[in-house]
Amino acid sequence: MNEIHHTPTACPDLARVAWRKSTRSQTSNCVEVAPTPATVALRDSKDRGGPVLLFDRGEWQSFLAAAKEGQLDRI
Repeated sequence: MNEIHHTPTACPDLARVAWRKSTRSQTSNCVEVAPTPATVALRDSKDRGGPVLLFDRGEWQSFLAAAKEGQLDRI
């Protein structure tokens, strides 16, 4: 199950991670991603001090595969 942490201090390994935003991002409606040794962290780029979603590596790979296959596209 995904975990939500409200501040980097709630999950100490997030205090030092390198966050990335897509180079294709041209608006403020973006997310940032940060790989950690055990998880992949995701946050809203407009609220960097807000909640963080944590995915294990398998969940993240499944999400990326579904996105690439168009399974998450809006109809």
